[in-house]
Amino acid sequence: MTEELFRDDATLACCEATVLAVEADGGIVLDRTVFYPQGGGQAGDAGELLAADGRRFAIADTRKHPEQPGVIVHRPAEGTDLSALVPGQRVMASIDLVRRQAHRRFHSATHLLCALVPQPVDGCSITAGYARLDFHMTEPLDKDALNAGLARLVAEAHPVRTRWIAEAELDANPQLVRSMSVQPPRGQGRVRLVEIDGVDLQPCGGTHVANTAEIGPVIVTKIEKKSARTRRVVLGFAEPAAGRG
Repeated sequence: MTEELFRDDATLACCEATVLAVEADGGIVLDRTVFYPQGGGQAGDAGELLAADGRRFAIADTRKHPEQPGVIVHRPAEGTDLSALVPGQRVMASIDLVRRQAHRRFHSATHLLCALVPQPVDGCSITAGYARLDFHMTEPLDKDALNAGLARLVAEAHPVRTRWIAEAELDANPQLVRSMSVQPPRGQGRVRLVEIDGVDLQPCGGTHVANTAEIGPVIVTKIEKKSARTRRVVLGFAEPAAGRG
């Protein structure tokens, strides 16, 4: 198992960790990490591992282990020499903060969008350059109304909190799950809820801001009719995004 430090504090930029394995395909497993693995529609973190001798190992992506539940794999950038990285070695794991902050802002913005469009979600993608949600619905959506709603909820500065509930409690309240395509992380007996005070409450394992004011200027850049029962909403930053994912 990898200790997931980002679950309780999305602002952590780095941590000390021990290398547990360097797999045949180059994937690096640590005992603990601040790197978020791709999941729930959110892209994985990038960054670097710094060894005590000053060697740096660039990390291009982070994923969940395909065969070992609860294990996180750090994927090195192409061409990274891992010959000096061995199990038992101590490293400093540091994320790309610009990329992470974009993910936090966009992921929180998608929760605001869920509050404005109270329909089931059947697809999502959260990157450093844009975010999108696919809503299971037939009615048209008004871009200007959504932009006004997003601007209002951001300006109202609602606190964003996380808390844990038992899986049994979630089973007793299935209406909390908004997504049809992505289920909340399970298997540990508890599920994390993300609550935007007075606005939205749903299970989510992603990284978020602490207050909607931190989202900043975000706008609907496109609304598409993807099928007879799917409306896609794409979000972008009103100012140019500083990172791409």
